Amino acid sequence: MDIFSKIAAGEIPSYKCAESEKFYAFLDINPLQKGHTLVIPRREVDYVFDMDDDEIGEYMQFAKKVAVALKRAFPCVKVGMAVLGLEVPHAHIHLVPMQSEKDMLFSNPKLKLTEQEFQDIAQKIRDEFAKL
Repeated sequence: MDIFSKIAAGEIPSYKCAESEKFYAFLDINPLQKGHTLVIPRREVDYVFDMDDDEIGEYMQFAKKVAVALKRAFPCVKVGMAVLGLEVPHAHIHLVPMQSEKDMLFSNPKLKLTEQEFQDIAQKIRDEFAKL
C-alpha cells in the first residue's frame, strides 16, 4: 500500500477536504497557496491516464466539485489544476487557488502553515463541499 492509499484509508493523518467511495481530497502539506489540495483515487493507480474512461470521468467530476468548494472557501480568479505525479507513484491532481499563473509555479517557496491553519483551511473546504 503506497503513502496516498494509507492517507485515504486513515492510516496516516491528513487534512481531509472531501471524500467519496472512490476518491479522496486532502491538503498538500507543502502548499503553494492556502487551500492547495490533492485529489486522489482510492484505488492504487500510478498514472492518471492508466485509468479507464469511466473512472477518469468520475475522477474529474469529483475534482471539479472539490475545485468549486475550494474557490468558494478561498475566493480567487481560478483554481489551477496540475497533474504531475513523479514524486509519488499514485495518481493525483493538484488544485491550487490562483490570483495569477505565478501561483502555480512548483518552484516557488512553499508556505509554512501551523497545525491550526491547516485544520481551519480544511474545514472551510469541507464546509463548502458539503453545500454542493
